[in-house]
Amino acid sequence: MLKDQDVSALMAARHADPFGALGMHVQDGRLWINAVLPHARTVDVVERSTQRLAGSLQRLGSSDVFSSALLGRSVPFDYQLRVHWQSGAGNTADNTLLDDPYAFTEIISDADIWLLAEGSHQRPYECLGAHPDIRADVPGTRFAVWAPNAKRVSVVGSFNQWDGRRHPMRLRHGCGVWEIFLPQVVRGDIYQFEILGAHDLVTLKADPYAFQTQLRPATASVVCGLPPRRAMQPLRAAANAQNAPLSMYEVHLGSWRKAEGWRWLNYRELADTLVPYARDLGFTHLELLPVSEHPLDASWGYQPLGMFSPTARFGSPEDFQYFVDAAHAAGLGVILDWVPAHFPSDAHGLATFDGTHLYEYADPKEGFHQDWNTLIYNFGRTEVRNFLIGNALYWLERFGIDGLRVDAVASMLYRDYSREPGQWIPNAHGGRENLEAIDFLRRLNHQVGVERPGTLMIAEESTAFPGVSRPPAPDLASGGLGFHFKWNMGWMHDALDYFQLDPIYRRHHQNLLTFGLMYAFSENFVLPLSHDEVVHGKRSLLGKMAGDSWQQLANLRALYGLMWAYPGKKLLFMGGEFAQPTEWADGESLPWHLQDQPGHAGVQRLVRDLNRVYRELPALHEQDLDSAGFSWIAHEDHAQSVLAFARWSRSGQCAVVVCNFTPLPRTAYRLGVPQGGAWREVVNTDANVYGGSGIGNGNGNGSLHADAQWAHGHEKSLLLHLPPLSCLVLEPA
Repeated sequence: MLKDQDVSALMAARHADPFGALGMHVQDGRLWINAVLPHARTVDVVERSTQRLAGSLQRLGSSDVFSSALLGRSVPFDYQLRVHWQSGAGNTADNTLLDDPYAFTEIISDADIWLLAEGSHQRPYECLGAHPDIRADVPGTRFAVWAPNAKRVSVVGSFNQWDGRRHPMRLRHGCGVWEIFLPQVVRGDIYQFEILGAHDLVTLKADPYAFQTQLRPATASVVCGLPPRRAMQPLRAAANAQNAPLSMYEVHLGSWRKAEGWRWLNYRELADTLVPYARDLGFTHLELLPVSEHPLDASWGYQPLGMFSPTARFGSPEDFQYFVDAAHAAGLGVILDWVPAHFPSDAHGLATFDGTHLYEYADPKEGFHQDWNTLIYNFGRTEVRNFLIGNALYWLERFGIDGLRVDAVASMLYRDYSREPGQWIPNAHGGRENLEAIDFLRRLNHQVGVERPGTLMIAEESTAFPGVSRPPAPDLASGGLGFHFKWNMGWMHDALDYFQLDPIYRRHHQNLLTFGLMYAFSENFVLPLSHDEVVHGKRSLLGKMAGDSWQQLANLRALYGLMWAYPGKKLLFMGGEFAQPTEWADGESLPWHLQDQPGHAGVQRLVRDLNRVYRELPALHEQDLDSAGFSWIAHEDHAQSVLAFARWSRSGQCAVVVCNFTPLPRTAYRLGVPQGGAWREVVNTDANVYGGSGIGNGNGNGSLHADAQWAHGHEKSLLLHLPPLSCLVLEPA
């Protein structure tokens, strides 16, 4: 049945139709079976049901192709191949009973193929990748990969001695998807795709849809079942609501704490240590630096390749699920940093995946990030958009993740991002906006909103691009980008610039703290003191603060008091909660011994109390995103560097915040307040228990009383002692 050119092509792994050549076929009334079995000595055909010998295959010349017509057979039947291997061939037994992959029909349904072809499959990961399965009562794994310009794709792994001739795949025309079902390949087996590319180069590629990967420096994918879907729980959706208190603890899992022997804690150990620690400090959410598999530790996960794989650095996907479940059981949400803005060019990754620029823009003026030496997804390609949107849904639906913080959105929005003139290509209208990326982000947020209501979508976006956290138009062609929140980078930079100033100069720069209220409600903001601010020579948060060591701690406490009282949700990077004095080092553990030192322990206690008060006082969180939740009391006292404002709940409850940003106490400072009667001090960042001087206003039992004296536009006022470098939060008693 096989011609010489077929044999040559099969041996060279270049046959255009391996399923047409291999397996069982009827030709001229005779039943033929063909197989490629390198290192086989003899090959017999047996009936599956009876295990009776049906015939033997003959080696064709000196090749590794075995073929024969079965005497007396003309009707196809279920069969297996009994292979006797040559000695030293690497097989575990001399005699192996194999199910023939080429005996199985098409793997992906026509309906899914149609959706993949038109780029509208919402969850392509359910079709593509490696999925343990049972076909005709035969256990194995179905493989599928999108590589439309490849000339041949094979699955290779330890199960076939990494030989690309053994298992070339079938191309499903119309969508560029290659597929095969491999019997006896089970969970835990490692594999890659061997691709003969468009330009005749053979490459080994990891599976873009792999659900598990090997630990670097190994690069193979691991057969792993798809996690079951997890519904969004009503309590989690309520905790993610825009009027809820959101206080996020940002963590790099590899350096939060080291285990004995300086090894990483695994996901289960982190569930038993990190989760209760964050819960005790009162945070509502953990925000994890990217956990998608990445080849380089020093990238902190921001150059991912295994977009569907929780990094093997800390364990298996099941271990990661254990971590997420433990966080939810403790009342903590889990937010993942998610990176659709770029990917590295490692040879085993997505770069020139099928010999062409499949996932990335072809022109480096569009497809290469000069700052990070990484590639940029082709957001105009429907299959690439589906890959990314499907990945977002995968983390949310399959692991129950509460939200995604989308990294480097600004780099996606502008074609001239960090490029000089002549180094970028304008859009179709001659502008600098990346219209394809804008469309992608709108579709992403729309799809997540429809499929996973209650999820948080947060943008790290550092420009004044309008409507980042506003909904898109119904047709997705205009309107906002659809995020729920945007990081307030302007507030962060202004606040840190202010607190680095010697207090004697702060009177001239009070606008750094007041200007943010000009735009505070133009977007739904998160106030971030993130990892980016404590690396690369920027110093730690404590190291940025002005003054001697006492003043630095006091300034940091005052900054935290202002941040937790200011409109917007909160994010603090690990180590900041106990005033880490040195920059974050991703290869080291946090300096946990500082918890035993009074000044640092005081900051940690303050963060715990700020989180508690933030949760307990609706005025501090219910209207974070609404101008009705904020009103100035005193913002023009530049001479004394005093700021005061009121926060309001939906029901009209108020809290008053007053800050003194000089090291001089202000005694008998009269402050107008919205109502008379008794007031109490609920936060004083200068309290003794936080390491402060202990100047304050009573013991929090309502000893303050607003009298009928006009001040700051209010008929009632309080006479206060303002501690040095402090922030006070007051409420009606």
